[in-house]
Amino acid sequence: MARALNPRQIEAFKAVIELGTVSRAAERLEISQPAASKLLAHFQQGTGLRLFDRSRGRLVPTVQAMRLHEEIDRVFAGIRSVENAVEMIRREAQGRLLIGVLPALAGSFIQRATMAFLKRCPNVYCSIQALGSQTIIESMAMRKLDVGIVSARVDSPLLVTEPLVRHPLLCIMPPGHALARRRVIRPEHLDRVPFVSFNLESYTGQSIANLFARLSVRPEVVLTANVTPTVCQFVAAGLGVSLVHPLFVAGMERRLTIRPFEPAIPFDFLLCYPADMRNRQLVGRFVQEAKSLAERLSEDLARPAGAPA
Repeated sequence: MARALNPRQIEAFKAVIELGTVSRAAERLEISQPAASKLLAHFQQGTGLRLFDRSRGRLVPTVQAMRLHEEIDRVFAGIRSVENAVEMIRREAQGRLLIGVLPALAGSFIQRATMAFLKRCPNVYCSIQALGSQTIIESMAMRKLDVGIVSARVDSPLLVTEPLVRHPLLCIMPPGHALARRRVIRPEHLDRVPFVSFNLESYTGQSIANLFARLSVRPEVVLTANVTPTVCQFVAAGLGVSLVHPLFVAGMERRLTIRPFEPAIPFDFLLCYPADMRNRQLVGRFVQEAKSLAERLSEDLARPAGAPA
C-alpha cells in the first residue's frame, strides 16, 4: 500500500536521478549515504512503483521513475518561480527599474549606462530585456517596462519620448584595411568592396540599401546579419567593411578602424517611458546617465585616433 511521501524523500529521489548515484545525491543533500539510501527506499515504498533496477551494482531508473521525475521537476520549477516572485517583491521595496533595450545596444552600451545609474542608485533592482522596438513600446503600454531605448517612431499618447543621441552612421573596417588611408569614406569607395550588411528588414539595412541604390553603388555583400554584434565581429575578423551607428561599436573600438562616412545617413535612438510613470525619479536618473554616455561615446568614436589628416 502506498504511503504518504515527505519532501526530503522527494529531494533524495530527484538528486539520485539527476546525479546518477546515491553517494553524489547524499553530498548534495549534505547527509550520509546510508541516510540517502533509506530516504530513497522509503520513497519507493511510498509510491508503490518500481523506480529502479540494479545493473552491475548501480541503480538504473525505470521508465516510471523518469516520468515521475518530469512531474517533480515541474513542481520544483513552480517553487522556484514563487521564490523569484518573493525576491522581486522584496526588492521592490528598495526600488525597481525594468529596462527594455534594442539587441544592438544590449552589450557594452547598456552595461555601462546601467552601471553608471547603479552608482547613483546602488540599492535599485534592475531588469534588462533585449527586445525589438515595437515589443518595447507595447510592453511599456502594458506596464511591463519602465523605460526603453528604441529606433522606431513612437506614436502613443501613453508614452513620452526624447532623443537619446542623433548621429550619422560611421564606416568600420578591420585594422590595416586599404580604405583606412582615407580620412572620409564615400559611397563610391565601397563599390565592389566586400561589405557586411544588415538584413534589409531592419531600419539600418533599408537606409544603407536606399542610399546605395540611389547612387548606383554596388558593394559586394559577403554576409548579412540581423544584429549589430554579429556585423562588428565579422568586420573585425576581416570579412569586409560596414556602416554602423557609433553606439553599435561601443566595446569593440580597439578591434576596428573607424572613419566618417559622407553623405551622412542620419540615425537616431529614442528614450521612451510611460507618461504617468510609477517611479519618475529612477527613470529620470537612468535617462540622464544613458544620454550622457551616448553623447560621450558618439563624440569619441566620431573622431577616431589614427585617421589621416
